Amino acid sequence: MEEILNLQALYQGFCATPLLWKQDDIRGLHQLEITDFSLHFLRKLERPLRLGQLAERFVFNQMDTAEDFESIAENIQIQDGKQTVGELDALIKHHRSPIHLEIVYKFYLYDASLGSNTIVRWIGPNRKDSFSEKLDKLSQKQLPLLHTDTCQPVLRQLGLEAQQLEQRVLFKAQLFAPYGEQVDFEKLNPKALKGFYLHRNQLQHFKASKFYIPKKLDWFLDPIADVIWSSWQTFISTVDLLLENHRAPMIWIKDETGTLHKVFLVWW
Repeated sequence: MEEILNLQALYQGFCATPLLWKQDDIRGLHQLEITDFSLHFLRKLERPLRLGQLAERFVFNQMDTAEDFESIAENIQIQDGKQTVGELDALIKHHRSPIHLEIVYKFYLYDASLGSNTIVRWIGPNRKDSFSEKLDKLSQKQLPLLHTDTCQPVLRQLGLEAQQLEQRVLFKAQLFAPYGEQVDFEKLNPKALKGFYLHRNQLQHFKASKFYIPKKLDWFLDPIADVIWSSWQTFISTVDLLLENHRAPMIWIKDETGTLHKVFLVWW
């Protein structure tokens, strides 16, 4: 029962995450917005999933329970002989119009030193990926896969032709600003800002606080008070080992006033 309740909480945390942008396209990528869906996760999971895979299931559940959406196929593997060359996240119908949908859920931190425009300044917590790189991958690899020769037999089996399908993304992200600083969102949704990030030396500002390191799937959630909090001494010995290994953990902080903060602690 506890696992089921936690899954519902993760789903609701996902649903509460806004689209990273809405009105204007970014690099020609147009968002698909799903509304009027159920806040109850009704699907059964047959195996444990990584965060990105679970985000896809959450989107599928939203479409299952929203009006005017119909699933055609999910997680379609595209193969060239025995080699898998890519995957289409979903083929759906929205108001009876067929759509190829790619689903993204990310965590980005703002680093003003990275470039002259806002898009290139959002980077993953461990600096291994960035918003700009993901946009490039979507526009240059993932969406064009639909129109490759290897994809056409799969589409024909489903009674579809590539030129019939519109292409959309459902791109959600949680954003984190440098501690104590303002950021420029430009075309991005300021409601996606979920917290801030700290460098190791800035932890001194929270020495009187309590700390908790959530599991990766719990990154969907806003901080909750009902967890086992660690003191500074216990926390710092654990987190220093992570930083030494170039891992940037998400942490929840309960400060002296009882205020809860969602934070990344970075090694860079």
